[in-house]
Amino acid sequence: MKNPTILDVAKPLALLAACPAYKPSPLETRSLQDRPILIKDETNRMGLGAFKALGGVYAVAKLIEARVGRPLQANAYLDDSVKTIARTMTFVCASAGNHGMAVAAGARLFGAKARIHLAETVPEDFAIRLRDKSAEVVRSGDDYEASVAAAIADAEASGAIHLADGSWPGYTEPPRLVMEGYTVIAEEMRTELESSGNWPSHVYLQAGVGGLAAGIAYMIRSAWAVQPKIIVVEPDAAPCLAESARAGQIVTVEGPVSNMGRLDCKTPSMLAFEILERCADDWVTVTDLQAVDAVKHARDLGFSTTPSGAAGLAALLTDEAKLPLIVLSEGDVPDA
Repeated sequence: MKNPTILDVAKPLALLAACPAYKPSPLETRSLQDRPILIKDETNRMGLGAFKALGGVYAVAKLIEARVGRPLQANAYLDDSVKTIARTMTFVCASAGNHGMAVAAGARLFGAKARIHLAETVPEDFAIRLRDKSAEVVRSGDDYEASVAAAIADAEASGAIHLADGSWPGYTEPPRLVMEGYTVIAEEMRTELESSGNWPSHVYLQAGVGGLAAGIAYMIRSAWAVQPKIIVVEPDAAPCLAESARAGQIVTVEGPVSNMGRLDCKTPSMLAFEILERCADDWVTVTDLQAVDAVKHARDLGFSTTPSGAAGLAALLTDEAKLPLIVLSEGDVPDA
């Protein structure tokens, strides 16, 4: 697949090989509605409870590497020369929860600082967890888009490094790094599927700004021997990618607050949309009630997740895919 946005899975894999917290997340097979389903379980990724750990921690490391001026070696977080430089760096971002956790964890690993902007709708539990990762937390605005604007203004005023997971014209490299980290998920699955030969017919990828879905879809189209149908799943309160695909350009949507808090984004990432516009086969939405029902089904299957984490499962429950694959993207943390 020709793609102007180059994502190289070898780079995050090389960095993660030196990380003691890294190991592949499980790819489980379960039976649901009298058919098998494949479940990629991200609910305890690297001890942070969500797939975001791969993107945010990796992006922090690569941005520190750029400031250091040489490739980071194994155990770079123990290197005094690296830590001396990292201590002068502050990473700023907006977050609906999990991206901020990953940025904060990556910053703390190397001794850098993190300042995370949260909208008023983000549960206080996330603010507490971020502070436990030594991050400064700032409440900024009534919704995710307002917190993004606050993070941009913060970085411009303070000279901090803005590490967003969404992209727009003139701002692409940090979010590209975040997506590059997510390609590891698809590569882990490819390795197992090559061994088992049990390739899925459909892959359901939930999306907020679209980074996770794009990173996985990119790798599927680039590297998987058997090509599935790729379905992008969004809350019906925030179908920004579906509406952008319909319009053929980035659009911002309006809607109420969704209980799928980590997916409740009204404007997509430019880079993610560019990838998904080429790679996705279909765009669907799910309701808050469908997401809550999917959480119950996940629990019956032995997984503890949230409406955001179960959105792909919610879409699957309305479909008749022969051998579907879903990603449970986060563990059971309180949702807005």
